[in-house]
Amino acid sequence: MPIIVNLDVMMAKRKMSLNELSEKVDITLSNLSILKTGKAKAIRFGTLEAICKALDCQPGDILAFEED
Repeated sequence: MPIIVNLDVMMAKRKMSLNELSEKVDITLSNLSILKTGKAKAIRFGTLEAICKALDCQPGDILAFEED
């Protein structure tokens, strides 16, 4: 898939665990894990906004586009 999810990179830069982010964003660990591994088919803007606020980053820091 040409959309790359760099959530794990931003979490490492902010030294934030999956559990901590899950609590701050109010999303289940399983859904956050699916997003983190790049297996998600979609993300709600509200969820993306909450993740960006929790990690103090921009959507482009989490999502990237790569040609196949």
